[in-house]
Parts: sequence; C-alpha cells; structure tokens
Amino acid sequence: MNTLFTIFPNLPWTWLEITVNVVACLGAIMVVYAIFLEAEKRQDAVLAIGALCLMVYAIWIGNTIFSVAMGGMALASFIEFIEIMAGRHLHSTEMVEKYKHPEL
Repeated sequence: MNTLFTIFPNLPWTWLEITVNVVACLGAIMVVYAIFLEAEKRQDAVLAIGALCLMVYAIWIGNTIFSVAMGGMALASFIEFIEIMAGRHLHSTEMVEKYKHPEL
C-alpha cells in the first residue's frame, strides 16, 4: 500500500477526480484511435467525442489553451461529421483515386 502512495502522492482522490481522469484517458485513446480509422464519417465522430472528453479534462485542470484547442477540434470534427451526413461533403472519384494512387 505504501508503494501506491509513492506512485500517486495525491491519493485519496474523490470519485469526481477519478471520473474526470478516466474520461481524459478515454478521450486520449479515442483521439489516437480516430487517426487510424478509414471511414471518414466514423473518424470524425470518434474524434469529436474524444476531443470533447479532453475538453472536459482541460476545463477541470483550468488550462485555457488546451480547452480552446480541444473545443475547436471537437467543433470542427462535429461540423465535418454533419456535412458528411447531410451529403454536403463530397469527394469526386478522381480525387479519391489521386489520393489512393498518387504515383499515377
């Protein structure tokens, strides 16, 4: 038990602190996972949720720059997701082929 207190010197945490830290960890995992997603619609949705989770943490720790950055990322991803769902965000077949095969 003594080792636990040397690793985490601020223990005992309240349930709210534990919850905020878990949300922050899940948000970080989701942002990283979103990078590897192929489907743009899913990528934007996961990125928006992950950024919102990290924004909650940034507000909790009181970091203004981090809060604004995560809020901007969440908003941009959410707008992109809405554009895709509404059919306003389209890629031509030519653009997709050029992206997939840049050597051509």
